Order: sequence, then C-alpha cells, then structure tokens
Amino acid sequence: MHPDALPPPVFRYDGSGHLCKLGLIYIASSIVMDAEWSAMAAPGVSVHTTRIKLPKVTVEGIEEMMNSPELAQAARLVGSAPIDLMCFGGTSASFLHGTAYDHALIAKMQQWVPGVRVNTASTATLAALKEVRAGKVALASPYVDAVHAKAIRFLEENGHQVVQHANLRIDEDRALAEVPLEKVYDLVRSVDHPEASAIFISCTNFRSVGAIEALEQALGKPVISAVQASFWHCLETLQVAGARPGYGQLFAKRLARAADSTGR
Repeated sequence: MHPDALPPPVFRYDGSGHLCKLGLIYIASSIVMDAEWSAMAAPGVSVHTTRIKLPKVTVEGIEEMMNSPELAQAARLVGSAPIDLMCFGGTSASFLHGTAYDHALIAKMQQWVPGVRVNTASTATLAALKEVRAGKVALASPYVDAVHAKAIRFLEENGHQVVQHANLRIDEDRALAEVPLEKVYDLVRSVDHPEASAIFISCTNFRSVGAIEALEQALGKPVISAVQASFWHCLETLQVAGARPGYGQLFAKRLARAADSTGR
C-alpha cells in the first residue's frame, strides 16, 4: 500500500501534562501521595516528584528533615522542570509549628524557585475546608500523639474546632502506607460526630482517597484528606478542570470533561 493511502495514525494518551504539570516534593520512603494524585488526575494532568528523607515520623524526625539542606535542593530540582505549580507534600511537616511556620515555608520555596506557584499540604487543607464550608471538624490520623496534637492545634488556630479525633500512633513512615483502606474507612467512621461539619484525614502517606466517596455516602458530610486537598488546591490555583470523578464532593467544580483515548 502506498504510504499516502495509509489511514492517519492513532495516538494513545502518553501521560502528557498538556493541561498542567504538577511538581511534588515528597518523602523518600513514602508511596501514597504521588500514587493517589495519579489516580485522581484526569488525562492531561501530570505529576513530577522529587524526594527528601524523613528519619522518623516524630516531632524530632520531622524537624530534622525540615532543617536539612535537602529541602532546598529538592525544591530546586523539581523546580528546574517546566512545572506549573510546586507542592510540598508533607502535612505534619508544614503544620509542625503552626500557621506562621507554614507561611514561612511557602515563602522559602518561592525564594528557592522564583516564578513558580507554590502550595503546601497544610495550606491546601485549609482552603479545602473553606471550600466545603466546614466549621467544626473531626480528625483522623495515623500519627503519634505529639504530632496528632499539633494537627489539632493547627486546625483550631485556623477556626476549626476539633470535636472528635483518633490516631493510630504509628512512628515509621513505611508503616503508615501499610494501613489497609478498610481500616482507614473504619477509623474515619469512628471519629464522626453530630457537630462535625466535615472530617479531615491527615497525613500524605496514609491511604485515603479510595475511601472518600464511600465515606461521604455513609456519613452524609464532606470528607477531606491531605492528599485529596493538595491535588484539588493545585487544580484550583491553576483553574484547571483535571480531576477524575469519584474522589469526593470537593472536586465538584474541578471535574474534567470526558476525554478520548488520547487524553485530548
């Protein structure tokens, strides 16, 4: 057959970030956040990750990570790619010393990578809670008590009284990701409270997004996770409709239109 008589080629979607390219600074031993972002991302949204080491999921271990020169290096590495937004994907690390600390972290990231928009898991969480008009909340986390207490303080200093909470007291990062989704579902249901207008699931190495729709159906209220909120806030900041359906009412305004096999 003459080449000119061949039908036009059919291209498959290849992961191209033609809608937006998201840069993620994430924990080296963690496996949940970038995987869940990719699960929620519609064709056209790509995720590009760089990593930093976390010695232990304790206040001391988190502080050691945040004071390491690796953090600036990680930001500059992922920021050297043509990304549209850079997210720091550590919830406890960004709320460790309160709201001012989180704002200072964003300012440092903007200095390290000028011209790239920046967010953190904690900033995104507050924006997501505002989006669903949350007031009082319930909190579920896998943290040790000291880190869990800082999560409560962060929420409450930002106007979200925590009326019920529970934590699993896990101090090893790899163990966080090993909690089965069924146990996460049960933990979140256990913290529900009549006065809680929403439930927040903290930690970006703690599986959550696969259970959010089922939890919202069971509880009749918004369920926000740190991973889900971070991804949503990236899309919201960039004004991109790039989420797949099925990951919570938070994405109501950010759902992608149906795409063909090429993702365009």
